[in-house]
Amino acid sequence: MNLGVISLGCDKATVDSERLVGELVGHGARVVPQLETADVVLVNTCGFIDAAKRESIEALLRAGRLKDSGSVKAVVAVGCLVQRYRDELAKELPEIDLFLNFGELHKLAPELAARGLLADPIADHPGVRAYLGDASHVRYLKISEGCDHTCAFCAIPLMRGRHRSEPLERLVREAQTLEAQGAKEINLVAQDLGHYGRDLGRDGPRLPDVLKALLNETSVPWFRLLYVYSFGLTESLVDLIATEARVVPYIDIPIQHASDAMLSRMRRPERQETIRQKVAWLRERKPDIAIRTTAIVGFPGESDEDFRMLCDFAEEIQFERVGVFTYSEQEGTRASEFADDVPEVVKRDRQHELVDLQRAITEERLGRFVGRCADMLIDEVADPVEDGATHVGRVPWQADDVDGITRLQQGGWAVPGELLAVRLVSNEDYDFTAVPATTVAGP
Repeated sequence: MNLGVISLGCDKATVDSERLVGELVGHGARVVPQLETADVVLVNTCGFIDAAKRESIEALLRAGRLKDSGSVKAVVAVGCLVQRYRDELAKELPEIDLFLNFGELHKLAPELAARGLLADPIADHPGVRAYLGDASHVRYLKISEGCDHTCAFCAIPLMRGRHRSEPLERLVREAQTLEAQGAKEINLVAQDLGHYGRDLGRDGPRLPDVLKALLNETSVPWFRLLYVYSFGLTESLVDLIATEARVVPYIDIPIQHASDAMLSRMRRPERQETIRQKVAWLRERKPDIAIRTTAIVGFPGESDEDFRMLCDFAEEIQFERVGVFTYSEQEGTRASEFADDVPEVVKRDRQHELVDLQRAITEERLGRFVGRCADMLIDEVADPVEDGATHVGRVPWQADDVDGITRLQQGGWAVPGELLAVRLVSNEDYDFTAVPATTVAGP
């Protein structure tokens, strides 16, 4: 069976897709890059915001049309949009052959076999997680599913359910598989990494135990922590960040706002002072750490004063990076019951103002690293004429996809996935320019 894959949404969804595809490959499927040559197209949908919903529906329609024009015999839909709107989708999209929610994913291989599309439905094939991206040296490891937070704006618990931790042994095996496939950087992801293990009993493993096991059982040079609520920053976790060289000096702590009134209305667990204290503690323990966060502007009830408080807090704390999003109502959430009293034009104006403010902050914060030597992970070979660099990659203070890049000049014959010692010679906005550490060049 030839298998085509459309994987939409966040990096956590990418992990889901790779695990599903790995199972099907274990049953004899072959992944093909051209969807029109596939026998089955698997679409992993996203239902987080309206734009993602539209993209998912368009992908389903596009895959469905291939049944008329290509070799496609069946289209399977999974993911967050299916979890929330399965019945509606099945009624409106009869060209889709199979909708599976998260609790039914184990039925995928048997269902395809029952349709005569998969030849090996019975044998016990656990599968090996497949690789679906363009850079096998950068991978994501989802350590838990679901979320126990009750944020007013978020539909994730409605789609993903309550928090469930993955068994530690499985995580270690999967990380070892990723390493064997070429991973040089593993990004730990979950809705909240700090919640890991809370469902495993008083004496069960926690996030620091996961990190220690991964460090002990693999030789992957970079581990990165994404999405840790400030409450999850424990003494033992910060000790690892501060002392373990393979845990890069970077963390993503989503705050969403800085006005206590907004944080309360959003049903966020932090308040401005607790965020301030945790950031100060992190920087005291690891002065070089880069802290990324996210903020939502235009949430119902956000006044001009609330927004000014958010901007003032950004100037005070000096985060290395802030992702700024405008509020979008999500069906079924608590916030959907609020009157959306912030006009769209005001939301966009506030987003642009905070983005511009943060761009200057980021450039200044990253400027402190100029002149230093650091390891650089090569992501791609570049064109020196077109890009002004021989290679493009990232240093530890830059996460894949969401942050800036580092342009390496005079980089020789390095290949993607290689770690090179470089010296940072300049920065602009979110990006660095670097030369090999042995190269003499002025800062």
